[in-house]
Amino acid sequence: MTDKAGYTYADAGVSIAAGNALVRAIAPLARATRRPGADAELGGFGGVFDLKAAGFVDPLLVAANDGVGTKLKLAIEHDRHEGVGIDLVAMCANDLLVQGAEPLFFLDYYASAKLEPGVAWRVVASIAEGCKQAGCALIGGETAEMPGMYAEGDYDLAGFCVGAVERERLLTGERIAAGDVLLGLASSGVHSNGFSLVRRLAADRGWRMDRPALFDQDRLLIDWLMEPTRIYVRSLLPLLRAGRIKGLAHITGGGLLENVPRVLPAGCRAVIDADAWEQSRLMAFLQAQGAIEPDEMARTFNCGIGMVVVVGADDVDAVAVALTEAGETVFRIGRVEAGERGCEVRGSAGTWSAREDWVARFNA
Repeated sequence: MTDKAGYTYADAGVSIAAGNALVRAIAPLARATRRPGADAELGGFGGVFDLKAAGFVDPLLVAANDGVGTKLKLAIEHDRHEGVGIDLVAMCANDLLVQGAEPLFFLDYYASAKLEPGVAWRVVASIAEGCKQAGCALIGGETAEMPGMYAEGDYDLAGFCVGAVERERLLTGERIAAGDVLLGLASSGVHSNGFSLVRRLAADRGWRMDRPALFDQDRLLIDWLMEPTRIYVRSLLPLLRAGRIKGLAHITGGGLLENVPRVLPAGCRAVIDADAWEQSRLMAFLQAQGAIEPDEMARTFNCGIGMVVVVGADDVDAVAVALTEAGETVFRIGRVEAGERGCEVRGSAGTWSAREDWVARFNA
């Protein structure tokens, strides 16, 4: 026998009290995301959403989940936690839009070796801000403290979003035809893809993240890189409801070349003019620092275009005006042609493409 007191969960590195305190602290953040159909109260075993109260008649549910990737390493290393929650929501909510769906509610998963309440609160506050931008309710989540699973100071995020679309408004690609026009909506930066390459460049080139960027003496390089992913819900949803949009492609991993073909029907290909928009200073910096070939840029980064919008030729001007008035920067970047399904990007730097063979592999 021993005189040592019995083991507790805290002895193993897990604080139930800290977790409960965090839930109490973030409850007001969740309540601030209330919307019709959800009361956004935390603490139950599951969240409830009322589709009828949200105004749907014959809805289809659409779900998406995603993370933030190695952008989190930069957030942790440079104490930039205020935007990663927006990234988390954006990656899910923008994917729902591509189906024509309105984001309704969101749940998050936050995991770390040891819960640091101050950091966790900043992350969840940014998730709530992302939910407000996307018009969806934060109705629940999970905070996991797992000693030994993560390195000290590290954390990981996952997000889950559910949306709905009236059955006749579901975007399937069948509405797209040769002659349609491609509009590009400007990204806010790198968004949340390609950061493994960004971090490799930073290490190899010795970037000083806490110094002004070489291309902008008024802003730190880390602030350029950590700019949150743009959420396109408020600008696109009214046009989706009005039936003015034929298709959407969220430009994430795989870039323009591998995301645009995913929304095209068989027998259609996208042709994009890379000279139709000016490359952002950040993207030009990344390309120059890594001597990255144009085709690699088009598969790794969004190249300044965060969302591609497919519209009928007769609707181009009206849709472009509506999007501009909603705060988007809009470029006419290409067209849909008859041919083998794929995407071809042409510009002064050359021509590169992704064709049906890639699409078939993706769908396998």
